[in-house]
Amino acid sequence: MTLAAIFGLAGPALTPAERDFFREADPWGFILFARNVADPDQLRRLTEDLRMAVGREALITVDQEGGRVQRLRAPFWAEWTPPLDDAAHGPRATLLRYRLIGQELRGLGIDSNCAPTLDIAGDLTHPFLQNRCLGRDADSVIAHGRAAADGMLAAGVLPVMKHMPGHGRAQADSHLETPEVTATLDDLRRTDFAPFRALADLPLAMTAHIRFTALDDVPATASPRVIGLIRDEIGFDGLLMTDDLSMQGLHGTMAQRTTAAMTAGCDLVLHCNGDRSEMQDVAANAGAMGPQATSRAARALSLRHAGDDAPAAELLAEYRALGGQVDWPQA
Repeated sequence: MTLAAIFGLAGPALTPAERDFFREADPWGFILFARNVADPDQLRRLTEDLRMAVGREALITVDQEGGRVQRLRAPFWAEWTPPLDDAAHGPRATLLRYRLIGQELRGLGIDSNCAPTLDIAGDLTHPFLQNRCLGRDADSVIAHGRAAADGMLAAGVLPVMKHMPGHGRAQADSHLETPEVTATLDDLRRTDFAPFRALADLPLAMTAHIRFTALDDVPATASPRVIGLIRDEIGFDGLLMTDDLSMQGLHGTMAQRTTAAMTAGCDLVLHCNGDRSEMQDVAANAGAMGPQATSRAARALSLRHAGDDAPAAELLAEYRALGGQVDWPQA
C-alpha cells in the first residue's frame, strides 16, 4: 500500500540508504529542492532513480514559482521575476510564463509544480510571501491563478495551489512560527477563500500552517474544522497535502505533527528536509493512503501527459511582447 506521504532527499544523487528506505516506505511522491539540483543530465538521472526506487511513475514535484522561490536556476534554467511583479502584464503573460516553466520541468522528469500561490497580497503580508502572490485582490488572483494552472497543465505538469485556505493576511513566517489570523469568517469568505473556491476543480492543493481564530485554536493543517471547510464550503475534492511538516508553524514531534494532519483529514503529508530519521517517524505514523485519497490521486495523475509540443521560442516571444521579463538560458 502506498504511504500517504511526499518525501524530500538529502542531495543531488539518491544514496543506497535512501533508495532502500524509499523502496520499503513507498511514498506517494517526492519533492526536490536546490540541494538536489546540479545540471539537466543529473536531474534527469535523479528523477529516474526516484521512480525506480518505488517501482512506478511516482509524482515528483518542486517549488518553481519564479522569482525568489525557484529551485532550478541559471545557468541551465530561466530566471524569472517575482510572480506579483509579472502579474502586471496580464493573465495571458502569466499563462505563458507557467507554460514555459512547465516545459522546463517536464523535460527533466518533474511532473508537478507547487504553484500557483493563491494567497492575496496585502500591505501587511509577510515579506516571505508577499511578492510570491499573483495579485492584491481576489479577482486578480483568480484570473492569474487560473492562467498559471492552465499553462502548467498544457505542459503536462500538475499544479499544486497553495496555501489553503489563505496565507495572505498572515504577518508572520510559518517556516519560523505559527501565524495567527483574526479576521472574521465573513471577511475570510469574501476575500481569502474566494480564489480557492474559484479554482476548486484543480487536482492538488496544499494547506497553510496558520491559526484562524474564527475557526480553531490549532493551525489549519491540523484542524478538522478547517479541513472540513476546505472540503464542504470551498468545495475542493482534489488531493490535499500539508505544507512541509518540518516548518515551525506546527508544533510537537514529527510523529505528532503527522498524526494531527492525517486525523484532521489531509490526504498526504509533505516532509521536505531529507532527514531520514524524521522521515522514518513520518512513515510510521502517516499510514497507507485510504480509498478516497487513492481515488483523488488517480484523478490527479490522469492529467499528466508527455509534454507540450508548442515551440518554446514562440511562447517566449509572445511572453516578452506582452512585457514579461526573463533571463532565458542560452542553448
